[in-house]
Amino acid sequence: MSTQIFAKDIYSKDYNAVQENDTLSRCIEAFEKGKPPVLAVLDDKGKYVAMISRRTILRSRLDPTTTKVKTLMKVAPPVTFDFSASKIAKLMIESEMRQLPVFEKNKIVGFVTDEDIIHAAVIDEWGKTPIEKIMTKAPCSLETNRSVGAVLSLMRESGISHVPIMENGKLVGIITIEDILQNIYWPQRHQTTGDIVGEKLETLSIPAKGIMARPAISVEPPTSLRDAEKLMHDRDISCLAIVTNERIVGIVTKLDFLEPISQLEHAEKKLSIQFGVKDIEITPDQQGFMMDEFDSFTHRYQEAFQLGTLFVYMKSHGNTNLRGTPLVHCRLQFRTVRGTFFSASEGWGVEPTFRVALDRLDRRLLRSKELLAYNPKYAKDYMRKIGLPQ
Repeated sequence: MSTQIFAKDIYSKDYNAVQENDTLSRCIEAFEKGKPPVLAVLDDKGKYVAMISRRTILRSRLDPTTTKVKTLMKVAPPVTFDFSASKIAKLMIESEMRQLPVFEKNKIVGFVTDEDIIHAAVIDEWGKTPIEKIMTKAPCSLETNRSVGAVLSLMRESGISHVPIMENGKLVGIITIEDILQNIYWPQRHQTTGDIVGEKLETLSIPAKGIMARPAISVEPPTSLRDAEKLMHDRDISCLAIVTNERIVGIVTKLDFLEPISQLEHAEKKLSIQFGVKDIEITPDQQGFMMDEFDSFTHRYQEAFQLGTLFVYMKSHGNTNLRGTPLVHCRLQFRTVRGTFFSASEGWGVEPTFRVALDRLDRRLLRSKELLAYNPKYAKDYMRKIGLPQ
């Protein structure tokens, strides 16, 4: 993958803007008319102050006819012309924002999106890589007769936003978080002003097949990244199912493309760690704790994996807390030269939840065929970890 791709080569100059005191209805009109991925937000003097995305509005529970844009706008990390594609991908992962503003001499000149980054990367030699190299293997899935509520629960527990829907072991559709928002929550907004006062929970009991996208767009494992990216762009979809003999073996989202692109920033650091945090504040002490745990993890696996990045995605579940301690979801994605491994956990507080997720990842690595093929001694480590005689 080339490291010579910069923001000045790939950013989009054309962008739409709204005023911070406009209502969300104005944004919805702009999104429906031009279908831009993001809108720039300007103050009353016409100066850029933040951005707002369609997804942010969809996920809010606020009345679009009265809520001001400034209520939901977000300040994104700024990008300049000399930022590399790898650095931008890293910023997107860390900020949980897939569109970033591009500045020249402190003036906004456009936006760079995740699609811009991915498209530029796959044009290079990297684009010939089989998609199975970056896919998430054995993705979580549900049967067609399971409820939309079950799909939501799986998304929450696993920290995912795409769920393959199966029937008799075969892939028949996919549900994304946007499908649920548009089909369940968006239509239920009150026609009066103010926040939503309650959910019609019975709608969450409808079968998954009622809102899934069908047929699921799929490719086979040898498909190149370049062909896969083109298909996603042409079909305007955010994920692809990877299928062999009508059975799903993996799934690929835009994040799966971004992660290896961002790893170029860490190539010289061997095993590295990268954080993506949403709706939760991580203190220096908490980050120090996670770095110490990662150092121990690195000492165990540096020799076996050589190069790789542990992506840590953490978010809180709204205002849910226990005596002031937030309910935290932690998802780990460990991308290495020997494959990609993941784990997840949910619990009270940052440190305990991270430790459980890392312990689960540790167990998964120790029993993986990739690690055992490298050195059988890891089998003994696994047996010792679970308390079995060696």
